[in-house]
Amino acid sequence: MIFIVICGENVKSELGFSLWFHDDENLRFVKIIEIGKDLRSVWALVAVVCTIIFTWRLLLAPSGPHGRQPKPQPQPQPSSQVNTQPNSNLLPSSTQTVIDDLFQPVKPTLGQIVRQRLNDGRKVTCRLLGIILEESTPEELQNQATVRSSVLEVVLEMTKFCDLYLMETVLDDETEKRVLTALENAGIFTSGGLIKDKVLFCSKEVGRTSFVRQLEPDWHIDSNREISSQLARFIKCQLHISPLKTEQIAPNVFTSSSLEQFFGV
Repeated sequence: MIFIVICGENVKSELGFSLWFHDDENLRFVKIIEIGKDLRSVWALVAVVCTIIFTWRLLLAPSGPHGRQPKPQPQPQPSSQVNTQPNSNLLPSSTQTVIDDLFQPVKPTLGQIVRQRLNDGRKVTCRLLGIILEESTPEELQNQATVRSSVLEVVLEMTKFCDLYLMETVLDDETEKRVLTALENAGIFTSGGLIKDKVLFCSKEVGRTSFVRQLEPDWHIDSNREISSQLARFIKCQLHISPLKTEQIAPNVFTSSSLEQFFGV
């Protein structure tokens, strides 16, 4: 604590100024400075007092700036949906088309589908009636033989990939020629994978069973449920063609309404 005392300090009782400091620990006053009466001394006293007041106010002031609060930052509003897709309006049409094409799923070719569905089976035997031909009985073949247009693409693809044998039960030699002519006119022999010698004919259904067992194919395709059941023990995989939904013949016998439907055509 600081006191300013006005007192007479000499014999002539001239007034002067003395600056005293109170020592709180020793409970006594200590004189800091004594200033005379002249004008120079008065200004010195004023400077000292101003310095003391300024220092005292600095010591009492808070460490942070007065009355200045941090400005609150606006919080982003939550959004229920976040758009992660680029804005197509910002891209040129040609660029957007290229981007769309890059992200389109690659569609497998028919050849890839055939290989996948046959599980890379290389040798295949297949009946003609009701599968490749429109006719469903040997008696119908005595009048005409018609290749189903919807299955032609699948058969041609199979001839490129598989060792394909076609077989059927016929009642006479004329029917054999009629069937071969129908296949040739449809272009089945043009691919080079199938020749006329791989089209086999028999006079009874049991003959087809013998053909299949002798050839030992990876797959056999038939529309006769009894033959498919008999061959289930000997052939690795079979495809039974039936327009009606039937019970599964065996675990290794698949069922489809048509050959092209089995390959997704």
